[in-house]
Parts: sequence; structure tokens; C-alpha cells
Amino acid sequence: MAYDAVIVGGSFAGLSAALPLARARRRVAVVDGGVRRNRFADHSYNFFGQDGAAPSEMVATAKQQLLRYSTVLWLDDVVEAAEREGDAFALRTSGGHWLRAQRLVLASGVVDHLPAVPGLRERWGRSVFHCPYCHGYELDGGRIGVLATGPMSVHQALLLPEWGSVTFFLNGAASPDEAQRQELAARGVRIEPTPVRALAGEATVVLDDGREVELAGLFTASRTEPASPLARQLGCAFEDGPLGPFVKTDAQKATTVAGVFACGDMARGAGSVALAVGDGAMAGTAAHRSLVFPA
Repeated sequence: MAYDAVIVGGSFAGLSAALPLARARRRVAVVDGGVRRNRFADHSYNFFGQDGAAPSEMVATAKQQLLRYSTVLWLDDVVEAAEREGDAFALRTSGGHWLRAQRLVLASGVVDHLPAVPGLRERWGRSVFHCPYCHGYELDGGRIGVLATGPMSVHQALLLPEWGSVTFFLNGAASPDEAQRQELAARGVRIEPTPVRALAGEATVVLDDGREVELAGLFTASRTEPASPLARQLGCAFEDGPLGPFVKTDAQKATTVAGVFACGDMARGAGSVALAVGDGAMAGTAAHRSLVFPA
């Protein structure tokens, strides 16, 4: 099947990208594998008009609204391969579908690589978080932990006192210098050098020496990488961010490959629902304009 645009990924960024194309009466296919990055969170915060809403309900409503447009096709599938074919792109899905598109919007998100601490993965998105703006307020000013994953964690530990009393668990992953230690002390951050053995209870940090530190919540900076290989297959340039590589785009969310746009977490150094939706809207409108005014 031939489409004006194929959107790879049907979460916040992808849905937002598809909408302006659909409203321009363009033929659009959205291919989604159903694995949202924030699928573990019961609530999403810090998004205008949807503060505290359930992410699953937000996405379901947006999908329902998008599918009211007759030119939109939705495929519950995964795009495995993409290549340029003349002036368009050919895509193959794991379900055996072949799609052809004049424009391609990549919105497949990222994979989080979490610290190898027993019990952490099971609490990800529930009592272990990465973004204080999204989840800090609900901890009600209680005791908060920051689990180091690298030098960037010092910045995270300095930021978190806005939301509670902070303990910075170095866990062999961070070594603040004297100036940073003074900054942390000035912010009231307690440094804990003993390695972390596991997480227990709601958010209790169990240290190697047997001590337990009960927390309202724990923050950590996961390493990320794009969840799909398509950008690399197509030859898109990447940038190195503080948390991992991401697809390089311009202000219009165009990649370095003509006709390919990227949006959401896979195309920025760090993201959120609000930023993903904004990115998607920009990518979708830019993709449409490129169809009307080809370079």
C-alpha cells in the first residue's frame, strides 16, 4: 500500500504527528508495536490540561479521535526494515506488511537501560522515577533518594531538594569532586557512599552493610537508546546526549535524511509527554509542508 506518510510509533509523539497530516486529508499509516515508554506509570503529570491523567487513557482517547479520519490506517505491528526506493520509502513489518511512503516520521521512542539493582526494574514508574517534574510533587516533601548512574547524577541530586530531603547514593557510579560536594552540602543533600544491594518494600534502599534507608521515592537517570533500528538503517545522523544517543533533527524535526522526520524521546536528549506531543505536532506539520513544497 502507498501512503503520503507512515508514522512509526503510535504513542504520544506519533499520534500527535499523525493528526495534522490526517486533517490535511493525506493518506497516513500509523504502525505501532504497543510498547509505550511510560506504560509502567499509572498517572502522568506536568502536562497542560491532563495533569494526573492515566497515560493509557490519554493514548486510547487520542487514537480513537485520530481514527475518525477516513484517510488513516492503524497497524498493530512493528516496522523491521526501511529503505529508500526511488523518491519514496519502502517498509517491511514483522507481520508481513509492505508499505510505501513519500514521507516517514519516526516516533518509536527509546529503551531505558536501568541500573542492575535487584528490585529496581519492578518499581520503575511506580516508586522509582527519572523526572521530578513528572513525579516529584506526589512524594509530598518526603525522603527522596538519587541513585547514581554516572556524572550526570550529580546534577540530578542538586535538583531534587526542591521536592524533599535527598540522599545521594553513589553506588560506585559517581565521584563528586570537592566543589560538587560543597554544592551538594549547601543544598542539604546527604551523600551515601556504601553500595546499594537491592530495593525492597515501596522504595527502601538496602545497602551492602545491611542498613536500610526507607524512602518515599527513588530517582535515577537511565541510559537510553532509540527503540527502533530504522534511523540507523536509513543513515540518519545521531547526537550524543547526557543519557545516550538520539536522532539529530533540525527545528522542524527533519533528520539529516531527506523525507525522514523524527520526534519524541528518540529525537531529543531528554523528554516528557508534553515535549513528545509538541515534537510530534511539529514533525507532522513539517512533513505535510514538505509534501506541498518539496525541496
